[in-house]
Amino acid sequence: MSDTRLPHDIIAARLAMATGTHTARSLLDASLAVAHNPACQHAWVLAPDAANTHAQLQELARQHGPTLSHTPLAGLAVSVKDLFDVRGQVTTAGSRLFGPDGIARPAASEDATAVARLRAAGAVLAGRTTMSEFAFSGVGVNPHHGTPANPCDTTTPRIPGGSSSGGAVSVATGAAWAALGSDTGGSIRIPAALCGIVGFKSTARLVPTDGAFPLSTTLDTVSAMTRSVRDAVLLHEVLAARRVTRGGGDLRACRLAVPRDLVLDGLDATVARAFERSVSHLSAAGARIDTISLPELTEAAQMQARGSFSAAEAHALHRPWLEDHAALYDPRVLLRIRGGGQMQAADYIDLLRARQDWIARVERRIAPFDALLSPTVPLVAPTIATVAPGAERDAAFFALNGQLLRNPALVNLLDGCALSLPCHDADELPVGLMLWHGAGRDDGVLHVAQLVEAVLSRTS
Repeated sequence: MSDTRLPHDIIAARLAMATGTHTARSLLDASLAVAHNPACQHAWVLAPDAANTHAQLQELARQHGPTLSHTPLAGLAVSVKDLFDVRGQVTTAGSRLFGPDGIARPAASEDATAVARLRAAGAVLAGRTTMSEFAFSGVGVNPHHGTPANPCDTTTPRIPGGSSSGGAVSVATGAAWAALGSDTGGSIRIPAALCGIVGFKSTARLVPTDGAFPLSTTLDTVSAMTRSVRDAVLLHEVLAARRVTRGGGDLRACRLAVPRDLVLDGLDATVARAFERSVSHLSAAGARIDTISLPELTEAAQMQARGSFSAAEAHALHRPWLEDHAALYDPRVLLRIRGGGQMQAADYIDLLRARQDWIARVERRIAPFDALLSPTVPLVAPTIATVAPGAERDAAFFALNGQLLRNPALVNLLDGCALSLPCHDADELPVGLMLWHGAGRDDGVLHVAQLVEAVLSRTS
């Protein structure tokens, strides 16, 4: 091969295969090598196996022949979060509950719809990734399988973010070209921001959730993490089985908004600097950016004061198991699930009604804009040691979890769509810039994100 450098993203990899610079086998072997090096320690519940992945690639080559490089995913490695059913594998959702000491769970008889669509698009399924137990944390700590260290810092182990922690690490290290994950309150965008990659949360109803172990049937969203925005478009088209309408024009045709309420509160110095610099670069590139009042954002916490969808719906699912199997749960997750049992039926109904009213008021206010801008999370990744399992660190863990979820969870409550992309300089820890809007505005957000990525990549 004339060029041994690995392509940057899936679309570049497809071109490299089509031109003979790389082969599907060479790219798969490169991913496998990374998957088994120390950078991916604790990233896997089931690590990629060479024999299995090579067999998948051979089958894809048999099906597609010389046109494999023209399939959307071209025989490239894609990791799968441990809450998705994969035919022949046991889905444990990052927990011991479905292990040898708990409830026997059979191997899945068929793929989740999202997994089946990845296979049909030419993906090699490369390993099941670690996650926060039952996807109920934005931190990414798992006391059962260990916590994968964020690849952004090779000297100090930092949290990867959650709940799709192992998936983010697989993409950030190069062990996978994309990672299938879920986002209920930020579980794709938080680890994407902290690990310096791209994470897209679509409008929830666009991708089926069947075959995915639920956290919140109201808020769960199936999406992916990638290395570029154009790959995020590609993965969304695969998972949603729809074509994204490509927008025209450049940033000068875009009207963007920065809400001053809540989402800019309590930023650490690195995030504040990266966000302000990014807004300045986008403005200089011709984007029209308004700072707006959006006081409805401050209502979200009070709206959920009597309980949240995630806690109530998780409690309803786990209630049969809590009494006899409590010792098998992560104590922090158990506490949050049990808290959902305090929510009364009338409170839940009130929340449903309040949410619909809130969505309508927010959508009216943001309708004139192509996308809104905010930091994905208000701080860079702290060390694992500060929130590692242990009762003495519980207070720090829950405080951090609240900080990480604050901004991205607003979009889930809105039933909206959002994309996090890196906006930090090379000498900074990763910072995510979140572009977001209401339900059904996915194509517009993806279009603006591609324009924003192009500007920031030139100025970083």
